[in-house]
Amino acid sequence: MADAADIATERECILRQEALARLHAARGAQRTSLTGLTSRATCEECGDPIPQARRAAVPGVRLCITCQKELEA
Repeated sequence: MADAADIATERECILRQEALARLHAARGAQRTSLTGLTSRATCEECGDPIPQARRAAVPGVRLCITCQKELEA
């Protein structure tokens, strides 16, 4: 027979799983909304080509990795 501590632990576990499920759903919705963005084939800053792998990984990308790093520095 479960005591109060066991019941509380089980309830906490359920609440944590529900919170994680909501978080994953929100992140999935965010990713879905980003897929509508058009990525550039060339960098806005330097004009160099943006590799297809980067365009696929970062929907809506506008800068090459070099220019993005300089912007973030």
